[in-house]
Amino acid sequence: MTTRNSFRATAPGLTALLAWIALPGFAAEPAPAAFNNHCRTCHSLKEGDNRIGPSLHNIYGAKAGASNYAAYSQGLKTSGLTWDEATLDKFIENPDQVVTNNMKPFKGIDDPAVRKQIVDFLKSQSKNP
Repeated sequence: MTTRNSFRATAPGLTALLAWIALPGFAAEPAPAAFNNHCRTCHSLKEGDNRIGPSLHNIYGAKAGASNYAAYSQGLKTSGLTWDEATLDKFIENPDQVVTNNMKPFKGIDDPAVRKQIVDFLKSQSKNP
């Protein structure tokens, strides 16, 4: 009897806790691990911090090849691409299929879950999500 009554007393509290955790406004921010593991060697998220590759500061929604990075390939500069979810995903999967002669030594990431983590992280770090 005591156990059953204890459960009744804690069940509403547990239900309220689970409902609070599930609220969309409290969803966790995308973690940077996938970006750090696959992109950070060549790219930064700091404005103007161009490395082997261009800064990806505010990349989401930006035109491809439009930042102040001096070493963009002609193919990327004239691609007419805008970095949205679909374009970023395709480019991260296989850069050469999206932009030929893009001069990017990176061959791509096959795993769609990892690509999604990277795209979600880039989107979360941009002012135009």
